[in-house]
Amino acid sequence: MNPWLLLAVAIIGEVVATSALKATTGFSRLGPSVMVVLGYGLAFYCLSLILDSIPVGVAYAIWSGLGIVLVTAIAWWLYGQRLDFWGFIGIALIVSGVVVLNLLSKASA
Repeated sequence: MNPWLLLAVAIIGEVVATSALKATTGFSRLGPSVMVVLGYGLAFYCLSLILDSIPVGVAYAIWSGLGIVLVTAIAWWLYGQRLDFWGFIGIALIVSGVVVLNLLSKASA
């Protein structure tokens, strides 16, 4: 399977799991708790499969960077956790780093 597609699946699994963490209420609610365990399990499994094709530093930078952006967007929408000006600047810097890594760095080749 395409390693970049598996990376996307890993990111989605991690974002679902992290976004569900708040809803677990300390793992006292079964549904969200199952989502957390399954999401992280899927994320780490897919991440482990791609490390033969994508360098670990590049994979982790993309995984964590895009995960931060997506979790922040979901937290805004689902939990009403708004960003201020500096929060947007920080997110923009994270996105810029992922773009530079993918487009300009020879490390991702």
